[in-house]
Amino acid sequence: MISLTDLGVSHGARNLFAGTTMIFNAGSRYGIVGANGSGKSTLLRIIAGQEESTYGTVTIQKGKLVGVLGQDHFKYDKVPILHVVMMGLPELWKAIDEKEKMLAACATDPEAFDVDRYGELEEVIIANDGYTLESRAADILEGLNIPREKHLQPLSVLSGGYKLRVLLAQTLASNPDILLLDEPTNHLDIVSIAWLEKFLLDYKGCAIVVSHDQRFLNTICTHIVDVDYELVTLYPGNYDAFEDAKKGDRDRKEAEIQKQQDFIQDQKEFIARFKAKASKARQAQSRVKQIEKIDIEILAQSSRMYPTFNIPAARDTGKVALTVEHVSKSFGENRVLEDVTLELLRGERMAIIGPNGIGKSTLLKIIMGEYPADEGTVEWGHAAEPGYFSQDHAEMKADGELSLIEWLWKSCSDQSTGFVRGKLAEVLFTRDDVEKKVGNLSGGELARLAFARIGIQQPTVLVLDEPTNHLDLEGIEAMAEGLEKYPNAMIFVSHDRWFVQRLATRIVEITENGVTDYRGSYDDFLAWSQTTDHLDHQQVLAAEKAKRRAT
Repeated sequence: MISLTDLGVSHGARNLFAGTTMIFNAGSRYGIVGANGSGKSTLLRIIAGQEESTYGTVTIQKGKLVGVLGQDHFKYDKVPILHVVMMGLPELWKAIDEKEKMLAACATDPEAFDVDRYGELEEVIIANDGYTLESRAADILEGLNIPREKHLQPLSVLSGGYKLRVLLAQTLASNPDILLLDEPTNHLDIVSIAWLEKFLLDYKGCAIVVSHDQRFLNTICTHIVDVDYELVTLYPGNYDAFEDAKKGDRDRKEAEIQKQQDFIQDQKEFIARFKAKASKARQAQSRVKQIEKIDIEILAQSSRMYPTFNIPAARDTGKVALTVEHVSKSFGENRVLEDVTLELLRGERMAIIGPNGIGKSTLLKIIMGEYPADEGTVEWGHAAEPGYFSQDHAEMKADGELSLIEWLWKSCSDQSTGFVRGKLAEVLFTRDDVEKKVGNLSGGELARLAFARIGIQQPTVLVLDEPTNHLDLEGIEAMAEGLEKYPNAMIFVSHDRWFVQRLATRIVEITENGVTDYRGSYDDFLAWSQTTDHLDHQQVLAAEKAKRRAT
């Protein structure tokens, strides 16, 4: 369906990738992976026709409809949510809209009815299965967790994340032959991710997806497109299969180069030993010519980079780092927390889990004093000095005009600029990056900067709200490694099952029926509790469907 021929992209003297030739077929789902800045989204935009390559061509099979996930929700703010989705089929939507306006006008002016035009509109609607479009659009919105009671309200009633869900629904409703999605799971809850996974697994066209969600890629992908080493390489299978294959390819190349280098070294030693000896001179000269013909491949460096999350603790806390007793919280009539009691002990890594909207982030904000509790108390233990990672980065955005070095220096004004630059370098900010404005940073860059400050502060307790959001796969792995080395207690919320299983030594599950407290890993908790896995998309979706059937 899509052919790339000798495709390449250069930005100035820098090559993102070159010589890319491959075919994307119908019935396959391709995950594009690579480090931030490697060219993943650039490749997707070139395929979508939104950006030009430096050289090479993209050919899309004639007559095939391409659906691209948009980002500009502002132009739809006054449009009913359901209608925004239906606009994903422009020709059909225009016919439906014109027909409805004609019928409305006829109510006051019978002359407004144009029989011929009405017949033409009916033909378009019937040919495109238009009488089911509203139902299909509503089903997609519900799958993305936007309830029916909101469907006829203007898009402006939704938050930014939910507006992007509506644009995703618009793209999916168009039923394109080719589907191009850049980070589609951003701003989706677990139920919605599960629905999207099922949609893509059932999709018959060609889907190409950029994502940092390893679990999502493992579930949906039939192929992985790796953007690395200034190349674009196609691997069959899901993300796990790709990782094994890529490592195997690199190991084989490095072994072959080492074998060539060892051979050359052996020949050089022979030449040095015998070139002055008359009986061996001809043989030595032959070996000189032999090694001159050997062309050793120079392997490009990987664009994948791993930040260093170095977070020491200034001192130990007392045995009990944090006590939460009988905390409850409501927003209007919405009760989000009910009688939550827990103790966080020194050295524990406590994961707070539960379905979306149950109040996990609210609990962390109450612990940090950002929200008052309606009932109950929060008390920090001896020598407990919390370091807080907030998922909305509101405080950082308020300092948006500061440069990175200015912002971080506020936390260590007694240190040299060299020290601050070193801390920024640990989380992958280069010498040129440090003068960037905080307000211009991406979500992943804000997360890395926030952790650089936490490392400088040396807190004695960590409070982390969705710390892996916006990080690439390398960043998530590096964060898990850094947090494993943190010696004191931490309490964190995350929807990343891999991350929770890697880190947590204690699981606190908040549900509508109360709080369950389990000391052990996440897998052990699931085996012990035999409850719905809130970090497993398919289990959550099944539980949600069962709940809807019961009501």
